This record gives sequence, C-alpha cells and structure tokens, in this order.
Amino acid sequence: MTTEANWQLVLILWGTKYGAPEVSQLVETIAKYSSRPFRTVLITDRPRDGLPEGVVQREFPEFFIREEMRTIGCQAKLAMFEAGVVPQDLPAVYVDIDTVVFGDMSKFLDVAQSDKAVVLFQSAMLPIGPLGRWVWRRSDKKRYARGNSSIVVYHPRESGFIAEQFRNLHAQHGMTGFRPMVADERFMSWAAQEHLQAIPKSMAVKFPTEFMLPWAWLIYLRAAMPWVKSRWKGLLAVTLPGVDVKGQELLQMPEGGGFVDRKGRRLIWSHKAIGPMKQKLTEYYGALLAREKENDI
Repeated sequence: MTTEANWQLVLILWGTKYGAPEVSQLVETIAKYSSRPFRTVLITDRPRDGLPEGVVQREFPEFFIREEMRTIGCQAKLAMFEAGVVPQDLPAVYVDIDTVVFGDMSKFLDVAQSDKAVVLFQSAMLPIGPLGRWVWRRSDKKRYARGNSSIVVYHPRESGFIAEQFRNLHAQHGMTGFRPMVADERFMSWAAQEHLQAIPKSMAVKFPTEFMLPWAWLIYLRAAMPWVKSRWKGLLAVTLPGVDVKGQELLQMPEGGGFVDRKGRRLIWSHKAIGPMKQKLTEYYGALLAREKENDI
C-alpha cells in the first residue's frame, strides 16, 4: 500500500509448496479489505519474483532455516520473532499462506490487550487465559494452554524473547530434550504463556475444526443453527492447515462430495453442510487457479 503503514503483514515461505500466485492473491486480498495501510514482510529462504510491489523480503536467519526446523514441527516459523528480521516499529499479524481472507485483517490488532500480547487460535482443552496461566505456574511451567499459529498477532519489539529462548534451549537440549520445542506453536504458547490470548471464533477459524465433524448428522445440525449461521457470515478469515484440506482440490469436488481426514473428521462439500463458506472458497480458489494459469502462459 502506498500510504504510510501502521501495521505489518508477516508471511513466511520456504521450499516450493507455494509460489508467487498464492502470495500475491493473499496480499492483494488483504489489501482490498484492510481499513488501515500496512507493510508486507515476507521471510523467505531465497529471493522471490513476481510478488506485489512493495513486499519487503527478509532472509531467513540461518539458525531457523535448518532442515530439522522445516519438518512437521515448523520451528522455522519462530524466525518471525528473531530480532532484526521483522521491523520493530509496528505491530504485526502473521498469516499462513493457506489462509483465505474475507474481511479486514487489521481488526485482529484490536484483539491484543497490550504490545506484549501474543494472540493465537485456541487449540487444546486447557483454555488460553487466566486458568491456563494458573496451571502453567502451579505445574512449574510443565502444563500450559496451547494455541495454533496459523494466525499470530504480536509486536516484534516485545516478542524477541521467544526466538532467544528457543535458541538458548536448543543449545542445551537440542530439538528433542525439551517438550515444548517439538512444534513452533507449542513453543510460542509456552514461552509467551503470561501474555497469551485467543483469537475469537467470531473473527477467524481453522477449517478442519470448524467445518469438519465425525458424523454427517452433526454437521448438518450445526450448520442449521441460527447463531452458527450468523457467526459464519461474519468471519474475517479461515485457515486450511495441513495436508488434508487443499483449497484448489475442493473445486474439483461434486456437490455433496467430500472425504474423511486422518483424524476421522468428515468434510461434506455443500452449502447445506458448510453454509456460505462453500461459495466464498469457490470464489477465492477459482481466482487463484485463474492467476496460476496466467503465470503458466
């Protein structure tokens, strides 16, 4: 965006799973809806061509781009907290590239209660908040509320300690000697437990946990509830994490088709099952497929 930024969009990219079309689609969609000008910072393993004008590319710190940190634990994502990688002048919203945006992402900044806050999706039974912090203290930091890092709201000036602690603990324990280090989101949750907050479900959700359930009857029942319908209409974003739900493949499914993921959750690809989300995903990924075809010409 051309006017002076007052927040930062942070993206992370390594390998070949995603390219310029996915990044460009995401950045341009966020710009379309954002009520506040922003700077885009892409942390990348190599220079990327074909990105929107103004995207600031930052090189991965060598420590965090190691092969052992680019596996299922995704510890490489902790590079977003490394001092000097993301500019420290503005608050930031990190977004996974497989996130679909329908509204103003700058509203996530209003969720953070202070610059020290780290805001994640709730992902485990122990709730993020006072109870989670009480358990964390009472258990000598062995038990703690956990979040998911598909979207992260944070301030780079106040969160450098997360990357610093990970480096220090890695020097002591390696990758397996300290349980919270097994995944980026576990470590964020553990290290920032005192300031952890949860993303409201009225703003954004993870697609598998929100729209996929083990039983078809329960999927249809939930989709018919008026308060659920209202909340779905107001969502600003939905994330499609993991290998089980791929956006472009959804477009190939017939009405009423679907699959069961490795956790036993069922997807039914129909308006009756997932409401307005079906049309929104169809439009987003249809535009992305058209962009990819243009790049191939």
